[in-house]
Amino acid sequence: MPEPAGRETRYIPTLAAAALAALLCAAAPARAYHPITPTMTDRTVVLDGRHLTIDEIADIARRGAKVAIRPDALRRSADAYGLLLEAAREDVPVYWFNRGSGAGRQTQIFSGDPTSADNRKLISERELALFRRGAFAGLGPEAQDEASVRAMLVVRANTMTYEAASPALTQMLVDLLNDRVTPVVESRGTVGEGDLAQLMNVAATMVGAGDAYYRGVRMPAAEALRRAGLKPLAPFGADDSALESSNAWFTGRAALMVYDAREALFWSDLALAIDLDAMNSSITPLTAPVRQNRPFKWANWDAARVLDMLKGSYLFQLDEQRIIQDPESLRASSIRQGSAWQSWAALRDDLLLQINSSDHNPAVKVGASPADSWELATPQVRQFFVKGGPLSHGEHGFVLSNANWDPFPVENDVEAFTIALANMDAAVSQRILRFTSTFFTVIPPLPPDPARAEDYGLTRASDFDVAALMQDIAAAQIPVSPEGNALVGNVEDLEAQTNLAEHHARRVVDDTFDLLAEDLLTGTYWLDMRKLQDDHRTFGEAPTAVWNAFRRVVPFRDNASLQPTSTVEAMARAFIASHPAEGFYGTPVREDH
Repeated sequence: MPEPAGRETRYIPTLAAAALAALLCAAAPARAYHPITPTMTDRTVVLDGRHLTIDEIADIARRGAKVAIRPDALRRSADAYGLLLEAAREDVPVYWFNRGSGAGRQTQIFSGDPTSADNRKLISERELALFRRGAFAGLGPEAQDEASVRAMLVVRANTMTYEAASPALTQMLVDLLNDRVTPVVESRGTVGEGDLAQLMNVAATMVGAGDAYYRGVRMPAAEALRRAGLKPLAPFGADDSALESSNAWFTGRAALMVYDAREALFWSDLALAIDLDAMNSSITPLTAPVRQNRPFKWANWDAARVLDMLKGSYLFQLDEQRIIQDPESLRASSIRQGSAWQSWAALRDDLLLQINSSDHNPAVKVGASPADSWELATPQVRQFFVKGGPLSHGEHGFVLSNANWDPFPVENDVEAFTIALANMDAAVSQRILRFTSTFFTVIPPLPPDPARAEDYGLTRASDFDVAALMQDIAAAQIPVSPEGNALVGNVEDLEAQTNLAEHHARRVVDDTFDLLAEDLLTGTYWLDMRKLQDDHRTFGEAPTAVWNAFRRVVPFRDNASLQPTSTVEAMARAFIASHPAEGFYGTPVREDH
């Protein structure tokens, strides 16, 4: 795993750095911090490095669920730690331990037994200095969302079960989560080849350097640890490598984005069903023969799902005013939504692999032998074989340099999903705008009441708002340009831009919720219009449930009960946020989809 250029000599004197940090803090504008609301402190998620889910990350990061690590997973990490120490004792060259890292990869840090008196003192002092230095790593602004930092911590705690970390380091990750000691983390400074800066910020908190939040209140990290009843970590071995060599900052935030995107996709299906009812649409594009002619699994799954939502709707009865074919945005929405689901599922699956495996360099593989595969028996690779001895409790294995910190294919999946979601949003925005034309609606909307002109805007989306949202979505979905810069003495020459890719995806997901709120305003308005046409009309169980629930919050053409400070768009967005889509239509997305 790489580290910043010249890391061995870049140490900033503590007093000067502290004065500089204070000056920068004084000059920086205040930003609001968003602590979590811990509603699940009575729940414990047991980590084993293999089965952590995206839902569990959200429960821990956002709702304060506790964590514990299974004994066998702790043992796996402890065995890797022992093998690392034994490798040094046997004079096996180990990247980022008895050898340097990055441009200093050929520099010998120490030789022989790391637990000898002289080596123990050298390693302990060096590790502590590296951890303290983490208080000055990264580039602002600071991350203001506690949940995003906690998501990073839980991902690293889970993957740490594969790494050669001291047991105390692994336990400190658990303690930070369970006691809500949340490091102050800079949002920038990673280029995607391992989130070094952000995990160095975590390292600083572990040893009581810099600042941290204790249960949402900012204070010196040493004080936060004291209030939590925690002793500062005394790192040893290659603990700085074990902690920092990971993409956990990207992975944790991507997990929260994927969690939220699933809800946006659920709501997009509900909104489409409402819009089809609202437009008095032809449902032929959703029917089985049409799906059989073009058997894309996810597109057809979504079409069948929306069709099922409409069961019982007046759309299945003859209507003289129903046109034979809707605008393409209504006909093709299930295809684009199914395609977004497909891309989301690919991202979900690869993300689950990422959060349940090791992206660390070097790879420490306990139990591996030269006889396991032909390349391990070659002289070049065999030099990294550890025979086993007292520090590894007799266990043998390999310690191998690698590029597992490269975050592909997950980064590709994030960008692909962002594009798929934006293409879905283009259909959503266009079908909203089609409701402005009587060529499609056949009947005109009710005219505004001249005495209460404001009520017209309370029940339908604004064309300008829809267009503005799509402008933002179109800008955010542009992929990040591939880039290679020869950094760290020309050793690290590829960058993945994961920070930017996740930021763009998050922006499109958030905009999608806003767009769906606009869609909800228009769709429910036109449900009322169709009901005024014919009071006997029905819309299907799920659209009717959404319509009735929403009308209790935003009455049709009646703003008497609305708070003066509330905009109808904000109320629609809050309604979506507070009403999970599965509460209206509960068919889940299967893992095999």
